[in-house]
This record gives sequence, structure tokens and C-alpha cells, in this order.
Amino acid sequence: MSENLDSIVRKKAEDWLSGSYDETTKKQVKNLMDNDMKELTESFYKDLEFGTGGLRGIMGVGTNRMNIYTVGMATQGLANYLKKAFPGEPIKVAVGHDSRNNSRLFAERTADIFAANGFKVYLFDSLRPTPELSFAIRHLRCQSGVVVTASHNPKEYNGYKAYWADGAQVVAPHDRNIIAEVQKITSPDQIATGGGADRIEILDEHFDALYLDAVHGLSLSPEAVAQHRDLKIVYTPIHGTGVILVPESLRRFGFTNVMTVREQNIPDGNFPTVESPNPEERSAMKMAIELAEREKADIVLATDPDADRIGMALPDGNGEYVLLNGNQTCTLLIYYIVRRWSELGRLHGKEYIVKTIVTTELIERIADSFGVAHFDCLTGFKYIATVIRNLEGKMRYIGGGEESFGFLAEDFVRDKDAVSACSLAAEAAAWAKAQGTTLYELLKDIYVQYGFFRESLVSVVRKGKEGQEEIARMMSRYRNEPPRSLAGSPVVTIKDYLSGEATDTATGRKTPIDMERSNVLQFLTADSTVVSVRPSGTEPKIKFYFGVRAEIDDKGKFEEVGKALDEKITSIQTELQLI
Repeated sequence: MSENLDSIVRKKAEDWLSGSYDETTKKQVKNLMDNDMKELTESFYKDLEFGTGGLRGIMGVGTNRMNIYTVGMATQGLANYLKKAFPGEPIKVAVGHDSRNNSRLFAERTADIFAANGFKVYLFDSLRPTPELSFAIRHLRCQSGVVVTASHNPKEYNGYKAYWADGAQVVAPHDRNIIAEVQKITSPDQIATGGGADRIEILDEHFDALYLDAVHGLSLSPEAVAQHRDLKIVYTPIHGTGVILVPESLRRFGFTNVMTVREQNIPDGNFPTVESPNPEERSAMKMAIELAEREKADIVLATDPDADRIGMALPDGNGEYVLLNGNQTCTLLIYYIVRRWSELGRLHGKEYIVKTIVTTELIERIADSFGVAHFDCLTGFKYIATVIRNLEGKMRYIGGGEESFGFLAEDFVRDKDAVSACSLAAEAAAWAKAQGTTLYELLKDIYVQYGFFRESLVSVVRKGKEGQEEIARMMSRYRNEPPRSLAGSPVVTIKDYLSGEATDTATGRKTPIDMERSNVLQFLTADSTVVSVRPSGTEPKIKFYFGVRAEIDDKGKFEEVGKALDEKITSIQTELQLI
């Protein structure tokens, strides 16, 4: 550790020892100072910052940790900014939380501070899915909202997502302005607390009904559900908030045979039955898939702790359950929605979908084939919400998603919504069954019609200050020494979203990228391979996204072509020294 960093860390820690912090916190800080300088450094070397998902970090004492003080300072900073952004207006905010340890504590602390600042506060009576918080902001005409969650992160994490009046997570310039206000809060003495209990209104199951009514309004094939109401559905909330609303939503759609993983129905911030509560990982879906195998279920659904991400597994016809990746889930949902809108005569030429730049290009092909417009945006669902906001009143958003298991149908919510996504996925399965097929076979048919797209993701974890520096060096190296070819195909275009330029490697010609700046690199080859590299905004990771494609004229060749595409991805990962 450098002498300068050592002194900065010690000074910040001493401020906590002498400031208006509770005695338990002070004892924990003193213990770190006396016994664990490495952990002290990690806890104090910087302040938590807003990334693509807001404030997120490991729980503990310190400026770089999630605790009642960092949550309090963030809330007071947000409150101060709201007063500036809406001068003279009565301000209303909504507050929700997930099942994580300390989530209720942090949510109540947030509600108390907002109320002490004179705001009207709507606080959910217990844990609720993140999308319902987004819905509440719009329905109750709030100027802002907060949900306490760390999404699918490991159990030691918690987080704080700030939302704006449109129900979407905050974006520029609001995010930077909030941070500036938070940085002015240097002591707990600057945080308003207490005295505003009469300004806090509790939201309960009556409000849930309003949200579920809106979700049910998304239904596109009620006759197929009526025909196959006994479709065998296995669902797990993985100890999270989905247990509150997903089974009820499925029942409202008309499904009568919904089986849940009982052990995982219990909300628990320690996530005792899984290593990680992430539906992207097969290990998190293990118990649900085992139940599905016993019951011969038609579809397996899962949600992460705050129920904004959907996981899906489907039987392949041989009794094996295939865990779909986020691109495949998004593909099926987009195809189902767009096709049904077309069949129902709802497409009038002004509809559109949105995807992120690291999400499969297959979605674009599907939209084009039905005359539906599509837009790309940066990674993070708040950017999808930005497109929706910018096109409001001009075009009709009907669906969109991202490879990281997020999807949103229509726009009464402005964040990814696994409650509605699970409901639509089940309905799509019933619709496919009514056509004499399955969702898994439908996915193969889509590949035959539009091209076989295969994607993969590699996340390289580098924790702490040293890890952050290493990730920065890796991005610098890829910028200065980009690959010239990938799997034998020359790189023809390099897109640098930080500089906002796309470079033609043959001519050196640069063209502007009409998108907000972000630390992302993309390498596009002559054979349509795409490799994207970006540091995560919410986790200590650098992510590598791989997309390859091939034509397939017969779904009987699915396994053969899929294997060839997997081998191609593996060869690229080897070239980039990732395996």
C-alpha cells in the first residue's frame, strides 16, 4: 500500500471513530485498524459509486461498504437533488426492497430520511419484486423511488437502485448530479431523520392487485391457456421476492398446475440452498430442474432475488432439461410477442423493440421480418428505458431485453420484469402446445428461419482495488493492441463506445457512434462474429461476450451445427487467452 493511500484510508477511518456513528460501528472500525489493514483499505479507500445498477457493494462498515450510513448519505443526497429538480413541488417517492440481509433495515432507513425531508413516502409492507417498485412510481406519480437490492449478487452484497419519475433507473445527468449531492454529505449529522412517520404510507396486497391486473393485460393467447391450463409449470423464486407475485400471476393467466420448489419459497438473504442466487447458473436451477424431471414439467421458470431476471429451462424431447441463456429466452419472448401481435392485427408500422449492443442480433432479424423497428442501446436496462422515454408518443414499444436475462413487455414498468416475463413464457409454452409443438422445438424453427445464432459469456473476476486496476489495464491493452482476426476471420470493424467511434480496419476510416459514451469495445469480423468487452458496472468483473452464427437448413442438424459454433467460440476464447 502506498504511503499516500495509507494516510487517506486512516484519515477516513478516524473520521468514523470520532463522528456521530453508533458504538458498534466504531468498534468494528477500530478492530479493522488494529488487525486488518487490507480489509480497512477495501472498506475506506473510496466511496461507493453509482454504476449501471446504482449503488452496490459488500455489506460492512466503511465508505466503500453498504451500511446504514452510506445508504443514509445516498438518500440525503438524492433528497437534496430532488428538491432542486422539483422546486416548490410536493415530492413523492416509493421505496421497496428484496429478501437480502439488512434490506428491510436499509429500506426503512431510506423511507425515514425521505419523510424527514418532508416527502410523501410509499413504503411496501414487506419484500416485493423490483418491477413493482417501478410500476408504483408511475402509478402513484412519484418523482423518484428506491429499491434496496443487489439483484443476483452473492449473499454478502446489497445495493440501492435509484429511480426517476418515469419509473426507470436514473441516467445522466441525474446520476452524476445525485452523486455530486451525495459527496457533499460528509457526516451523519447532515442526514435528516425522524419526525416524519405520518408521511409514510404502507403499500400492501391491494396495490399488488393493481400491478397484477396490468401484467394480466399483456396476455395474447387466452384461448391457448384455456386449452392447456394444466400445463406443468415448475417455478422457483430462489429465496427471493418472486414468491410474492409470480405464482399468483400465473394463476391469473389461467394456469392451474404451478409447482414451486418449497425449500426455495422461503425468503432468506443467506440463500441457503444455492451457491449463488443467479438463474443464469444451472446450479441455482438444480432443485427446480430435479422437480421438473420428476413431474415431467413442460417448462421450468426461475427468478432472481428481486424478481427482475428470468431463468428458463425446457425439455429437449429426450427427458433432458436445457437451461436457456438470456439471448435464447429473449429470442423466444420477442418472437412470440411480435408474431402474436401480427396475427392479432395489432401491428400498424409504428411498433418497435429494443435490445442492448451485447444482445443477439437474431432479435433484430425477427423484428425486421414482421416490419417492426428495432433500436440498440448500451448495456443496462436503464438505457432501454431511455429509448422508451425518448419515443413516447411517437412509436409503440412492445418488448425488449438483454442477454443478462432481463426482459420487459410493454411499458407500464420501465425496468426488466420477470413477473410478466414468466407469465408470458408460460403462455408462449401453452400457445406452442396448441400448435402441436414445444418452445424448444420452436427455438430450433427460429434458427432455421433466421440463422443459427450462438452466444457465450466469460466473466473474469478481479476483486478489490488491485482488481479494479487490473481490469483497467486489460481494457487499455485491448484498445492499444486489438485482435487482428478471430477464429481465422479478419476483424473488419472496431467499435469503441468510450471514444464514440467505429473504425474500419482496412481503411482506418472512423465514423461516429450515436450513443452515450461507455467503456465498451466491440470487434466485428468478416464472417459476422462479434466479440464485446466491457467492465461490469455492478460487479468486480470484466465481461467478454461472444456471438457467432451459421446458416442451418434443417433442424435435424441442430446438434451438429451447434457443436461447430461452440467449438468456434472456444477457439476464440483460447486466442484471447481466456481459457
